[in-house]
Amino acid sequence: MEPVVPLNEQNIEHFKDRLSTPTYSREQSKTGMVHIGVGGFHRAHQAYYTHLLQEKDGASEWGICGIGLREGDRKMHDILKKQDCLYTLIEKHPDGKIALRIIGSITDFLLGVDDAQAVVNRMADAATKIVSLTITEGGYNFNPSTGAFDFENPDIQHELKHPDDPRTVYGFLTAALKKRRDDGIPAFTVMSCDNIEHNGDIARKMLLAFAMEQDKSLASWIEEEVCFPNSMVDRITPVTTPSDIAYLRDTYAMEDEWPVTCEPFIQWVIEDDFSNGRPEFEKVGVQFVPDVKPYEKMKLRLLNAGHSVLGILGAIHGHPTINACMEDATFVTFLRAFMDKEASPVLNVLEGIDLNSYKNSLEERFANPNIKDSVCRICSESSAKLPKFLIPTIQENLSDEGSIQYGTLVIAAWCYYSDKEVDQNGQPLEIIDVMQGELHEAARETENNRLAFVKQETLFGALAENERFTATYNTMLQALYAGNQVKKLMQGLL
Repeated sequence: MEPVVPLNEQNIEHFKDRLSTPTYSREQSKTGMVHIGVGGFHRAHQAYYTHLLQEKDGASEWGICGIGLREGDRKMHDILKKQDCLYTLIEKHPDGKIALRIIGSITDFLLGVDDAQAVVNRMADAATKIVSLTITEGGYNFNPSTGAFDFENPDIQHELKHPDDPRTVYGFLTAALKKRRDDGIPAFTVMSCDNIEHNGDIARKMLLAFAMEQDKSLASWIEEEVCFPNSMVDRITPVTTPSDIAYLRDTYAMEDEWPVTCEPFIQWVIEDDFSNGRPEFEKVGVQFVPDVKPYEKMKLRLLNAGHSVLGILGAIHGHPTINACMEDATFVTFLRAFMDKEASPVLNVLEGIDLNSYKNSLEERFANPNIKDSVCRICSESSAKLPKFLIPTIQENLSDEGSIQYGTLVIAAWCYYSDKEVDQNGQPLEIIDVMQGELHEAARETENNRLAFVKQETLFGALAENERFTATYNTMLQALYAGNQVKKLMQGLL
């Protein structure tokens, strides 16, 4: 057998005849972007677009320095540093075709938990023009019901008292922006790439709320100088599996300890609003628009909510993956009914978008048999996702006298999922949610108080006070707790 060669800069020549490798000089690349939250999505999306741009015209001033702020980022940091920040992107097509690229756009990786000042200095460096974020929905530290910044967070309390010892994204951003202001360096752009409606507006609101408590003069400078473009990002990126690593080892004799798998579809729509220059991403397919809001609402209410519809219902039924859900005619029909009858009616006018074609493409993407996105991943952190992706659709349909039955069944199923923690076949569910304890306790109260779960106002707002919602919810919840199969309930709505 051919000896396995580790992926790193020294060995890159070894792979050039086997798969696509960077053609640009990584040594000449400057750090123009700092990215907080280096996970699979960032590496399959923003870092991929940056790699394409560097392949096209060099773009040497736009290299990326990855940042991890949590101890949980250490494994990614250690592996990427060992590999000189190189990794393989495995693009899996529905027809079985696999396209491989070694991505070289990330040139460094720093851990804030090890050296906070090094992270601040890198952000404050004049070469850094953009600080981008994929910190997940929960990382923005706001109450999803009120939209207010959560000042009770112990790390936030610490940063307000010790601004020189940052722990959260807000502490690092303010420390770096203060240094830039004091050194006479123009502000960087804060560019959110997270699945939150109006993500740039949210980042701006939260950062200014924090900065006003910490340093009012700095907050005023940020308000005047820092741009926060809204963006819509899209690419399904499942968790890397041992079989993905084994595939590279067995087929290409390559040892890549953390490749990324993704679908072929990719999209990025972003407002052209930057403080200090930007990459010419339009050369590689990124769409710059004056207002991204209609596009991001479409994506969040259809793709992201659609994922959660399949994920929650599929988990209870016992489907292991999203594509397995899409092999089940009931799930396919239910998903389309949700998209057509509840999500689409509350969308804005979308210039240049054929909504039916978009929904058709979502069905094709979800059904990709080579992605095998686990329902566990899709259901993870549902407490951060559903208040942004699904619950607003229910609220808007209640106001407009629209249908709520499909979305409400998902909420009832979420209660059952949080309470029982097993599927309807008795198999344990792996629940990953920062609010798992609170969700479980509230769901357990359902036996005594049917509305206990939806009375969590931080998640559901005032839904528990709406008679039409509670009547629909109670009927569905009672059926689930009486032992009715979720698939039968889905069929009853079709």
